[in-house]
Amino acid sequence: MNKTKFLSYCSFFAALTAVLSQISVPIGPVPVNLALMSPVICSALFGVKTGVASQTVFVLLGAVGLPVFAGFKGGLSALAGPTGGYIMGYILCAAAVGLILQKANKKTTATLVLAAVAGTLICYAFGTLWFVYQQKTSFFAALSLCVFPFLPGDAVKIALDALIIKKTNKYLKR
Repeated sequence: MNKTKFLSYCSFFAALTAVLSQISVPIGPVPVNLALMSPVICSALFGVKTGVASQTVFVLLGAVGLPVFAGFKGGLSALAGPTGGYIMGYILCAAAVGLILQKANKKTTATLVLAAVAGTLICYAFGTLWFVYQQKTSFFAALSLCVFPFLPGDAVKIALDALIIKKTNKYLKR
């Protein structure tokens, strides 16, 4: 991939993550939003390097104060707050999805779903551990607040990710 395409894809998916972050429903300390779809789709379509770079740009834009996080939040205080680990987890999610699909060498529906599930679980793990530390709560309490209520919605998002990736992949010329 040439440099112009790489920068264009990174910019687009950083912006997409910001937009999808705003489509959210606050159900507790961690809102339900569509943002995690972006790193999955980006890494599946364009690889680990593009996926990780796009999410790093997203996090850095928020860190310097741009209101790209859910609820139009931004700044280091948002990253240090209860959802900060989940936001940072987008980078890890992109890495996991990209690496799994790179190793699989074929993007079947099963490998796409497996990669998306693994990326989501890694984001959950990092975010939940941060939440436990930041809120000084038990791991089970954090799972009850920050993971269990999100599982059905994330299952739907993962199915949509696989569908979008399969449909879009046919039209991409790399």
